Amino acid sequence: MERNGITIIDTFAEAFPIWISRVIVTADTRELAYAAAAEATGFATSKIYCPCEAGIEGIRDDTPDGRPGVSILISAEKKQMRSHVSDRISQCILPAPTASAYDGLPDAPDRFYTRLHYFGDGYEERYLVGTRQCWRIPVMEGEYIGEERYGTVKGIAGGNFLVMGNDRHQTLAAAQAGVKAIEPINDVIMSFAGGIVGSGSKVGCKNYRFPMPASTNHLLCPTLKGEVEGSQVPDGVNTIYEVVINGIGEEAIQMAMGAGIEAATAHGGILAIGASNFDGRLGPYRFRLHELFEERGSGL
Repeated sequence: MERNGITIIDTFAEAFPIWISRVIVTADTRELAYAAAAEATGFATSKIYCPCEAGIEGIRDDTPDGRPGVSILISAEKKQMRSHVSDRISQCILPAPTASAYDGLPDAPDRFYTRLHYFGDGYEERYLVGTRQCWRIPVMEGEYIGEERYGTVKGIAGGNFLVMGNDRHQTLAAAQAGVKAIEPINDVIMSFAGGIVGSGSKVGCKNYRFPMPASTNHLLCPTLKGEVEGSQVPDGVNTIYEVVINGIGEEAIQMAMGAGIEAATAHGGILAIGASNFDGRLGPYRFRLHELFEERGSGL
């Protein structure tokens, strides 16, 4: 199969289940809201060693307090979600100038409390923002107002596609075009820097005695193509970039992958599109690349 003249390899992305919470960050300006949201999603690219996976979902105009807003998604195990959300709000959003934090999944049946009002040291007060039960906490700039109860829902982590090319700069530009096309889509995040992975990993490690949860994906390293058995690097490919997507539901992941691949192939300058999978050792979800375009028709 081809898309915009670029080969789409007959393979699939392998993903795994995870839980997701959404936090809506607001502030007096869009710049301040975005700065707080970016800080709250730091050190959260991969659950391999980061405490969780998180990213900016998008700009929000429909915020609880009517101010400029940015929504973020935090992905983690369910039993750890309260801690991750609480830590990131308390350490990154509450201290940020003019920032507030609100629950972005108010209809989720699974809920937890962050207990952030204790920061008020007894000077805090209950406060209504519309119909939302919030807390007003005195702080140096005036007061922090935010919600304390948050929802969490089942999600998917690890949807992905690989952008493969001969020239590094052209391949990176195509991957960036894919990321840009995904950014407006709701219910998904790309947690890696700029949405792009330059050093994909595989499950486990076979060459050292001490345990490693992940190591370089040698089958997708172009410099090892002639040295390792079973290399998955197509002929002529000298560089590969991966776009990894977490989201709420299979439909959101499929939409994001399809839009990203469409944009990357339309940009040109690459040889093929592939995907990372681990023979079922990572998770139960399979996103087949060819199936993403079965109903689109043109360009196949």
